[in-house]
Amino acid sequence: MKKVSVILADGFEEVEALTVVDLLRRATIYVDTVSIMEDYTVHGAHGINVQTEDLFEEVNFVESDMIVLPGGMPGTKNLEAHAGVRRVVKGFYDEGKKIGAICAAPTVLGNMGLLKGKRISCYPSVEKEIQGAVISGGSVTVDGNIITSRGVGTAIDFALKLIEVLSGPAKAKEIAESIVYETK
Repeated sequence: MKKVSVILADGFEEVEALTVVDLLRRATIYVDTVSIMEDYTVHGAHGINVQTEDLFEEVNFVESDMIVLPGGMPGTKNLEAHAGVRRVVKGFYDEGKKIGAICAAPTVLGNMGLLKGKRISCYPSVEKEIQGAVISGGSVTVDGNIITSRGVGTAIDFALKLIEVLSGPAKAKEIAESIVYETK
């Protein structure tokens, strides 16, 4: 079974994170919610608190096939400030393992120099912050092992693309149909 770690920090965008968790679990992909805070409860940007399964220090990321970074503010800044998150992102990148980032979260990868020459999608207001990347303008963009998306309005498309990448287009189509989502 595929395993995905969704990394959460105080100030994360709830829709972006929980849409991914929900749809991947519907696709029978094991999803581990991981707090980088000192508590299992992580506080969303809009006052929704989420109880995670694990604290960052408890996770062996070698077992994960993909990591996902939700956006939101100050969640994205909190992710970027966490040395462990940067270490894991760099390790996944170097190993060619899958990395998903939505909204402002691609800035974490961009500020690490991992998006130079890569086609990406991100929240419009952070496009200029990501030096060297090619902004695709699409709702979701896949370039090699990196899957990026624009924001809350593209969260379902993003989650379905993650399912497609991990489990194939038939599974993504099945999940889209099960939630009565019409793909473009």
